[in-house]
Amino acid sequence: MKIGVAKEIKAYEYRVAAVPTAVTELTRRGHEVFVEHDAGKGSGYTDEDYEKAGAKICMKAEDVWNNSDLIYKVKEIFPEEYKYLRDDLIVFTYIHSNAHRDQTEALMKSGCTSIAYEDISDDKGEWPLLSPMSELAGKGGFLAALNFAQTIHGGSGKLLANVCGVETPTITIIGCGHSGMGACELAASFGNRVNMLDINYDAMLKAREIMPNNVTFMFSNRDNLLKCLKESDVIINCILWPKTRKDHLIYREDLKLMKPGAMIIDVACDDEGAVETCRSTNHQDPVYYEEGVMHYCVDNIPSAFAQTASVTLSNATLPFAMAIANKGVKQALKDDKHLRRGLTTYDGKLTLLETAEKLDIPFTSPDDIVKEF
Repeated sequence: MKIGVAKEIKAYEYRVAAVPTAVTELTRRGHEVFVEHDAGKGSGYTDEDYEKAGAKICMKAEDVWNNSDLIYKVKEIFPEEYKYLRDDLIVFTYIHSNAHRDQTEALMKSGCTSIAYEDISDDKGEWPLLSPMSELAGKGGFLAALNFAQTIHGGSGKLLANVCGVETPTITIIGCGHSGMGACELAASFGNRVNMLDINYDAMLKAREIMPNNVTFMFSNRDNLLKCLKESDVIINCILWPKTRKDHLIYREDLKLMKPGAMIIDVACDDEGAVETCRSTNHQDPVYYEEGVMHYCVDNIPSAFAQTASVTLSNATLPFAMAIANKGVKQALKDDKHLRRGLTTYDGKLTLLETAEKLDIPFTSPDDIVKEF
């Protein structure tokens, strides 16, 4: 199969979908890989690195898209890329279809087969292609708090660490998943008092086994959350919020309870989601204030650690990309129900139920699609 690794065009996005080691694995199995010029530059990889791995370098984006059967990306498809979509193309990337109606309609109109990383599942009911980025986002979220707490960045001037003779900061993390655990690992290692809130008792028990004694686990309810809002120097939200929900965990009015100089780090970045006052920002303009509380809501935190992010993402996605390339997309979808779970569009049909419900577009089951193969 001919596989194209496109350069990301989203502002401040430095990741690349396939690192050279992944390209080596693909070319060793007889696949032809086209890499756009400087696609890996932001992650520390040169065109020469890719050529050594067996790839062919294309100077123009259109050459990558037009020569490939499978486009291997990181971020969603942008309007400038819609012209490259066609009915015999496979698109494998983060799509976030329910948040981008125009993109979803463009994918359907083209008739291409699109598969979303974020919707591929596993036997444990988890999302294996989200997990690596979630851990990075959680750790990056704490590092952002550490940075923006500095006086020179408009913060409280508190070092988020245990310092002899000084009151230890309190950090509350909402969510005991991969992001929350990533944030907790760093926050606790700096000696902070850390509260972790979740509604999953089993998840908290497992987390308690590996976290140090300066981490307190609390059931996530309204009373505990308000208590934490009053006491905390930093709130880190790691809860993905369903797009269909209209309520919130933290309301605008709740911000008035927070300490002067306190901040909210929203790793999930769901606009008006778990945090009512959240709106997505970027690395160039990362923070804003609501009710006197600093908010950091960068929607691609892992891109700040581009090489680490690219390697972990490439490692996670490669087995699925390899299956598509080796078997062809139809057989790969037939063989793997978890890959099938990520099917977003096929032959002009929308095949992701959550997006169909959110955007009010007719839904076709992926299981029904594969029956036609």
